[in-house]
Amino acid sequence: MKHRYSFLISPLKLFIDCLSIFLVIYFTSDSDYYNLAFIGFIISFWTVSTILTKYYQVLRFTKFLRLLRLATRHYFIFTLGFFAFFGIYKEGFIVNNQFLILTTILITTFSLKILIFFSLKWYRNLGRNFRKVVVIGIDDSSKKIITLFNKNKTLGYKYLGCFSNKIYNDKIGSIEDSFQFIIDNSVDEIYCSLKELNSNTVSKIRSFSNSNNINLKLIPDSGKLYSKDQSIEFYDDTLVVLNVKKLPFEFNENYIIKRVFDFFLAVFVCLFIMSWLIPILWVLIKIESKGPAIFSQKREGVDGIQFICYKFRSMKLNNQADKVHAVENDNRVTRLGALMRKTSIDELPQFFNVLKGDMSVVGPRPHLPSLSSEYQKDVDDYLKRHLVKPGITGLAQVSGYRGEIKKKSDIKNRVRLDVFYIENWSFLLDVKIILMTVFNVFKGDENAY
Repeated sequence: MKHRYSFLISPLKLFIDCLSIFLVIYFTSDSDYYNLAFIGFIISFWTVSTILTKYYQVLRFTKFLRLLRLATRHYFIFTLGFFAFFGIYKEGFIVNNQFLILTTILITTFSLKILIFFSLKWYRNLGRNFRKVVVIGIDDSSKKIITLFNKNKTLGYKYLGCFSNKIYNDKIGSIEDSFQFIIDNSVDEIYCSLKELNSNTVSKIRSFSNSNNINLKLIPDSGKLYSKDQSIEFYDDTLVVLNVKKLPFEFNENYIIKRVFDFFLAVFVCLFIMSWLIPILWVLIKIESKGPAIFSQKREGVDGIQFICYKFRSMKLNNQADKVHAVENDNRVTRLGALMRKTSIDELPQFFNVLKGDMSVVGPRPHLPSLSSEYQKDVDDYLKRHLVKPGITGLAQVSGYRGEIKKKSDIKNRVRLDVFYIENWSFLLDVKIILMTVFNVFKGDENAY
């Protein structure tokens, strides 16, 4: 499993900027007019506008001129929002110092942006915060990429070698040899020459990179057209690379939106539903059968890391719980358990897992480690499910694929829908799945047993 921390850079920049804005307003504004509403508005608007203008999307190969364009666009929008505050609030506080405050904010945040930009380049030039890369396929463009990696250390790329089926003195091996090398050396990014590779080979590499959470970049053949799910990136004045479409959760803002929504929904459920439901079910479960009211079990989560998943116990104590899921007319299920499973009440303790950060409200359902090993053999894209946190409910579940897996097509269809969810996530899709789940609870699901 890779441990990448570069995704923390943008949130850290946002935190530093927001703290700077707070300090600027606190020390610059006239105390007679000082108001927390102003600070809250400005910091909130700053955060929202950075998302809209992609202010923090400064990549390793981003040039200083693009940095200036990003800053100019963001500061223009931020300035409009800054003065809009005084049109909303008529009291006139901070009016005396508003130009001084705005100027100080702009100078401070821009200075920090420049400082961080060059500090990261200096840090990477020391051999830190690097990404391991390999090149598959050789042509003039891929040779330029290799030269760029070796000469410009400030980009933070550690070139490990090239794989090609052509005769090339500096290659490590054939294209087929690359897969095991990539796994053994924990490679972060793969660069593929589309001039040497055919479409089948590219598809194979793409599937491999998705399954192993590796970034895939394509070095284009100028004589071909490419799909709209690829964006152009300029590594140098004449060097172009196609970036394969990122998954929604590779954007920090989407991850934050989903996590905030999960947290507040979980808090609501725990406070207003679980607080009175747990004591009632605790007594009823204990009356019907021996054993704990809360059943805990190891499941596979994000990146395949195991965690303890909680449920209301719906079965009699048995030694098969960690090996097989419930089947139709399962004699292990209690009468109360059957009702809880039919209405999905048994899943409610998983909101505690959401609070802990092990799960999300919506996502692929977590599987038993023993069953997960079997499914990986049958379904090519199965490991894609581990790219996101598992969910209490999911697209597959509201689409009729829940309960017992009777044939291989069942798990294949579930994974197909899970992968679709991961690749096409949106906040509205989460809301839709939650509403469909609530509807199914009242309607009943024939596969819930």
